[in-house]
Amino acid sequence: MEREGLAKGLFYDLRFDAAGNAKAGFVLDEARFAGVGVLIAGDNFGCGSSREHAPWALLDFGIRCVIAPSFADIFYNNCFQNGLLPIVLPADQVRALMGEAKGGNHVFSIDLERQTVVAPSGKIFAFDIDPGHKEKMLKGLDSIGETLQATDAIDAYERRQALAQPWLEIAHADPAAPAR
Repeated sequence: MEREGLAKGLFYDLRFDAAGNAKAGFVLDEARFAGVGVLIAGDNFGCGSSREHAPWALLDFGIRCVIAPSFADIFYNNCFQNGLLPIVLPADQVRALMGEAKGGNHVFSIDLERQTVVAPSGKIFAFDIDPGHKEKMLKGLDSIGETLQATDAIDAYERRQALAQPWLEIAHADPAAPAR
């Protein structure tokens, strides 16, 4: 499955009618919000979107961060696996950010290292994030990239195992070899 092209399905039922025609008034289709990288959303964002396609569609649309009072668990974890930053803030702070986004200046700044969101007004909102998730996001790692950081240790383990249990290495080296 390709990750590209999924933006066309993002919020499809909200953006398009049954015939596939664009509905008027969908916020992300407004010209003033073209190219935004931050989405400010409501409670339990991502509910019903347990597959990785949901973060892929957001990323393909250009969204790099979603701010909401809460997220569906599977969606939340899929965000980190795919480089999309989900930020949890209290509902009153999310409402304040939404209010600012509706104004003329809707440029927000996200600082993951400092764990802050800076609103267009200059007001700063602090957020918490799991240190492991933060490190992976800062390094641009998914689960495979995280594992590959331990390549030397994995190779050393494989060498030790090959010496300790050489019969496993033979079977591993040639899957067609008969079992002994």
